Order: sequence, then structure tokens, then C-alpha cells
Amino acid sequence: MAFTGKATYSAGATLPELAEDVSDLIGIVSPYETPLLDVLGDPLRSAASTHHEWLEDSLLPNKDAIDDASISVPAADTDIDVANGDRFQVGDQIQVEGSGELMLVTAISSDTLTITRGYAGTTAEDLVDGQVVNILGNAALEGADKPGARFTNRSRLGNYMQILTAAVEVSGTDIAASQLGLSDELDCQKQERLRELVRDLENTIINGGNPASDPEGSSTVRRTMKGLVQHLSSNVFNTGDSGFPTGTDLDEDKINYVLRKIWENSNGNVDLIVVGGFQKRKINGFLSGSRSYDSAETTYRDMVSFYESDFGVCRIVTTRWMPQDAAMLLDSSRISVLPLAGRSFHFKPLASGGDYECGELIGEYTLELKNEAAHGLIRGLSTS
Repeated sequence: MAFTGKATYSAGATLPELAEDVSDLIGIVSPYETPLLDVLGDPLRSAASTHHEWLEDSLLPNKDAIDDASISVPAADTDIDVANGDRFQVGDQIQVEGSGELMLVTAISSDTLTITRGYAGTTAEDLVDGQVVNILGNAALEGADKPGARFTNRSRLGNYMQILTAAVEVSGTDIAASQLGLSDELDCQKQERLRELVRDLENTIINGGNPASDPEGSSTVRRTMKGLVQHLSSNVFNTGDSGFPTGTDLDEDKINYVLRKIWENSNGNVDLIVVGGFQKRKINGFLSGSRSYDSAETTYRDMVSFYESDFGVCRIVTTRWMPQDAAMLLDSSRISVLPLAGRSFHFKPLASGGDYECGELIGEYTLELKNEAAHGLIRGLSTS
């Protein structure tokens, strides 16, 4: 027998007699993660000026390069031109990279070294322009006067503070009205704008740059910070560069090449490899050819979270804001994201000119990147 009594559909499509059933949760699908900031963590201090500075120093260099216009240096030559003669002292034992010959510096005239070839019973060899010359160490004469004092000058580097801000404005009626999924519209707007600002901070930390002129800012020039990509110059490698591993796909050869170059030229301890989504899948593929599974295995795993090599253990950080053709290799101990004192993200209520509540979320931050030669960057990688 068919049902003939009262049913929900009797009221029609709009169901005016039924109570609303709306979830108390509001879903947000927009990306706002900040994995690099999460790994770097909160700084131990804040900055005290709109131009934050730090000092860097270095030891006296112990290598140079042959700089000879004749291109080749025969084994019989006892004079060798180098790029920086002031790096050498009389009594230095030197050795050209890739050669078994030891040499002893006996005199220096500007950038020309007079040397003893085949020192300590080694065999003199032909040398070529551009070869690296390693300074093994200096041998002093017994009872001799002290050598001339040598020293390095410290470098003073810095970055500018950038103000990140967003306005919040909600009508008095909207504040008073009952809302689905929240109890305070003003507070909800604060939270959403704050998520956007923190997201933009990570993006700027990676990709930002200073204005070409008046970087300190003015009434018409906005002060912006220089990001990681713009800071790096010593260990930047592009696919196709001479000596760099061939191909445009990210692979272990390329990562180990950059790690080795950083290790050779600095005491940096690279512990982060920062990539976008496509390059992360390439890193995951490092193990694809060597994985094995038994007959009872029901889970397929294809993820690399850490990369351990001869030059350290690196955590893999995947961020949406990294250029997709790039991979950064960072020493996190030399990186800080600093707020100006009292200017970390906060809400500042503003005077209302009508029937609304308003204010501004403000934060002022900069990137401190010490010893840029302790970090590396690979560009020009394939993205498809």
C-alpha cells in the first residue's frame, strides 16, 4: 500500500519547514603551507634597524691558479705566472692540481713566482694555463726573522626589511549576526589574512629582490628584501655549463657535483635540499631502480625524505614557491628570517569612520643569509 501521510517532500523543493543542517567546519583548499619557514624555525633574535647587517670573514686562501699568457708552462720553466701573487710567500711548497710534482717558491715578483722544479725528488711536469695551484704550507728558516704580517678584511653585508601588510574590515551588522561555521567574523578575517601573509613571506624569502635604486625605500619606493635565489652567486650552476654533469634532469650526479663544490670551497654543512614538486619526484626516482618487494608487501613506497652522501645528510624540503626549474642546497645554520623588533606579525586596530570595525595585520621581516658560498643553486632543470 502506498504511503499517503505527511513527508518531507510534501513541502516542495525548498523545504521551508525543515531546520537547516550546515556543517560547523569551513573548508579551505587554497595552499598556504610554509615548509621552508617551518624547517628554519623561529630566530633567536630580532633585527634593530630597517637595514639588518652582519659580518663575514675568511682565512687567507691556500690555492690560486696559473695565469700564463703562453698557455703552457714547460717542465724546464722556473718562472710561473699566477693570478694572485700576494697569496704566496717565499718558502711555500706548492703543487698543481692533478700533478705529482712538488715545487718550492724561492722568489716572488708581483704575480710571477720563481720556483724550484721537481722539489723533494719529484719529477717536473708540463703545466697549462688555468690549472689550480695548491699551497701546501710554508717552511721557515731556523732563526729567521718573522715573515710579513698578512690578514684578511671582514666584509659587512646586509639586507633590507620588508613590510607585509593586509587590511581587515567587517561591518557592525556582520559582527553582530550569527554566522555559520564561526563565532566571530572579525577574528576569522584576521586568521585568513595572516595565513596569506605568512605564505607570502616564504615566497619572498625564496624569490624576492631589492629595488635597483633606493633600496632603503622612500615615499615612492617600496622597501623589499633580497631572497635566497638573488643572494646566491658563488655556487650557481646551470645545466649545460662546462664541467657540469650533462642532461637537464635532476639526478645524483648533479646534486653530488654541487655538494662537492661547496665542500671544496667552504666549510658549509649543507643540510637542506629545497625543491618544487616536479624536482621532488625526480629525487624520489633515485631509488626506483633498486627497490624490491616481497610477496606479502601491499604498500608501494616512492618517497625520499633525506639524502645522505659523503658530504652530509640533507633533508628534502618541498615547497610550492620554489622555481620549478631549480634546486637549492642550503646550510640552515647560516640562515635566519628575522622580524624587526616588536614588528613580528600582529593585528593593529584602527579607528573606525563608520558602522564597521577595521584594522591592519602588519609584519616586518628580512632574510639573513651568511656566507653565500656555503650554499648552492642548480638552474635550468627540465620541468616536464
